[in-house]
Amino acid sequence: MDAKSFREATKAFVGNCSVITVGDGDEASGLVVTSVISPSADPPLLLAVVNRSASSHGLLHSYGRFGWSSLGRAHQAVAERFSGFGGVKGAARYEGAEWETAVTGARLLVGAPAAFDCTVEEMIERDTHSILTGRVQAVRTTPGAGGLVYWNGAFRALDPA
Repeated sequence: MDAKSFREATKAFVGNCSVITVGDGDEASGLVVTSVISPSADPPLLLAVVNRSASSHGLLHSYGRFGWSSLGRAHQAVAERFSGFGGVKGAARYEGAEWETAVTGARLLVGAPAAFDCTVEEMIERDTHSILTGRVQAVRTTPGAGGLVYWNGAFRALDPA
């Protein structure tokens, strides 16, 4: 098994695109995740896997809070910026979108189909990544926002049913 073959095979997965936002001011950063797991509704928890080399990784440790915004059909540009397309890094990833400050101080994307204000519950290091568990402190939804998924190496918009 080689890494290239593995990565090619994982393109068959269809993943919900979400942005995890963390940090303030010049330290603001974030990343796109294409998988979300809710291991518990009581207490409300979300789980993602974050590369330990990502600029957001250390910020998750130091800030202890983050925003989790599911992306809608109109958010492909947000997904591209937070994926680092064109070399966009740090606070520049927030440009071109509207953000609101949540209860914990984390930023949530205005118009996101679902947005979660989270505190870091746990980070478990495994090889090159950490398993991030967030405890949801507040939630906001935007009906009719559609969805954005990542499949076969590309972002794809979904209209609401």
